Amino acid sequence: MSGPRVVSLVPSLTEAVAVSAPGLLAGVTDWCTHPADLAGAARIGGTKNPDVREIVRMRPDLVIANEEENRAPDLAELRAAGVEVLVTEVRDLPQALHELDRVLVGALGLKRPRWLEEAEAAWARVDPPGEPVTAFVPVWRRPWTVLGRDTFAGDLLARLGVRNVYAGHAQRYPRVSVAELAATGCDLVVLPDEPYRFTAGDGPEAFPGLPAALVDGRHLTWYGPSLVRAPEVLATALRAAR
Repeated sequence: MSGPRVVSLVPSLTEAVAVSAPGLLAGVTDWCTHPADLAGAARIGGTKNPDVREIVRMRPDLVIANEEENRAPDLAELRAAGVEVLVTEVRDLPQALHELDRVLVGALGLKRPRWLEEAEAAWARVDPPGEPVTAFVPVWRRPWTVLGRDTFAGDLLARLGVRNVYAGHAQRYPRVSVAELAATGCDLVVLPDEPYRFTAGDGPEAFPGLPAALVDGRHLTWYGPSLVRAPEVLATALRAAR
């Protein structure tokens, strides 16, 4: 497919572009795992340590990035070398849908993909069950780090009836001791498998007696085609834990 040569520094956006317009991606990060067939795109390092010189050498028409996932100095270096960089900001579901439109339709000139309309419809049908449950959501261990204020994942959980007890914290990703977490009196701990890979044997044992929902991190934290099935996948995991 002809069109602009794109380098994506964000796994979510890599999937969004690859599914919508196969062939546009010239480079992706080592963390870009979806879709499975990205063989035509060069690997240019991690989200936090991309090979800036290699990206410049590739002469892409556009680099797509995210203000949270990528480092400002790397993006500044790309711009200084004459590379156009589009930076997204995603703090909740409406903003994610808007930014996907901005990238795919606005920047790349694509027709609005069907999956994006399906994602909007899927989330519009969500009807949270009864009284919200309270939870904290670790995203890292050693040290323990949880979702705080203004996070995309926190917004998705809120739409599914889960109230994050740290949603009003001054920090977006506060570090919290296990003792403090255990004392919150929450109904549930939500443990995604990324960025830290929590599993049945790594995470729940730190909070004995507290139900643990092990959730797919891609469906909780990625904004792209995964949003279509995210309400169903996450709701199923949450129900199983309760």
